[in-house]
Parts: sequence; structure tokens; C-alpha cells
Amino acid sequence: MVVVVRTTKRLPRAERERQMMDAAVQVFGRRGYRGASMDEVAELAGVSKPLVYLYLKSKEDLFTACIRREAQALTRAVRAGVRRDLPPDRQLWEGLRAFFRHTADHPDGWTVLHVQARTHGEPFAAEVAALRAELVSFVTQLTVVAARAAHRDPDLPEREVAGLAEALVGAAESLAAWANATEGVCAREAAATLMNFAWAGLDNLMAGRPWTPPADQD
Repeated sequence: MVVVVRTTKRLPRAERERQMMDAAVQVFGRRGYRGASMDEVAELAGVSKPLVYLYLKSKEDLFTACIRREAQALTRAVRAGVRRDLPPDRQLWEGLRAFFRHTADHPDGWTVLHVQARTHGEPFAAEVAALRAELVSFVTQLTVVAARAAHRDPDLPEREVAGLAEALVGAAESLAAWANATEGVCAREAAATLMNFAWAGLDNLMAGRPWTPPADQD
């Protein structure tokens, strides 16, 4: 059910803009970019449509602002969830748990990032690509530190684990979409599922036991 916010007092600009952005994320997440209208955003925010245009200019600008805000919120949540004083497996677990908790708590924002922004071309897809690159870089660094410590080799190249981090982020994205669409799947369960899938591979890599393809195949 869509809840319309009615306001009767003058709000500071930042608060008013946040209110409109909250409404826009909900509308874009549930209607899609093409199905969303500035009229509905204004109604949901409890403001006039001219005020939405005054603050956020155009539908494209509004959608881009929503993507950026939700991307920043997600990366902040993941980074904040990781304590560097924990063992490597706990660091990865806490990062995954923070990711799935945030995507579960903000399903419209996740839909904007994972579905809507990716299916409407540039420049929206580029915004999501930047988010993904940041998450991959963060996961790569977590894994590199753990692998170097396990090997006692400070020069172990990032390439050894970068592909694994890329795959892990992709799996997390798909699993978050599934978890949000599947009744009864909580953030902890989703994180545990991916942790069980990923940590065995990471553990083998750190211990110097990577799986290798047959020698007679490309």
C-alpha cells in the first residue's frame, strides 16, 4: 500500500529533499522508471509537482539522484559492518550480513539499483557499475589481506583473488534479489547461504589448494 505523506509546516531544504527522494525511490522501485510519474512522486511526498521540479529538475535527474543515494547508502552499510580486528572469515561474514540486511530493509532502493537502473541504459547503468566496482574492490581487499596472511606472503598479487571477489559480488546481487522475492528468507539466512558457498573456495585458495582445470583443456 502506498502511504501519502502530508505536511503542513515548512521544512528545511535538506529535509524536504530527503522526503521527496524517499517518495521517488518508492515510486521508481514499484512502478519502474517508465511507469513512474512526477505527479505520483509529488503526491506521495505531500508536495506540489512544481516543487519537485524546483528541487530535482527532471525525471532523469531525480532517478539519477535516487541511484546515487541508494548506492552510497549500501556501500556505507557494508563498510560499516566490517570490523578489521576480526578474523578473515568473520570479516567476510559481517560484510555479507550487512549487505543482505540493507537490501532487505530497503527493498525499493535495491530494486532501483539492481533492476531499474540496469535496464534503462546510460547514464543509469554507469552509476550502478560504479557501485559494483566499489563493492568488488572492497571485497577484493578483504580477501587479499586474508590470503596474504594465510600464505605469509605480503606480495601475493590481487589477481589471485580479484576474480573470486567479482564472482562473490555477483552472487550476492542475485541472492539478494531472490531473498527479497522469497517469503521467509531473512538477511542472516541469505548471508549464511553465500558464506557456505564462498568460504570453502576462499579457504582452499588461502591454503594453496586452488582447483585447476585439466591440462588438456583451454
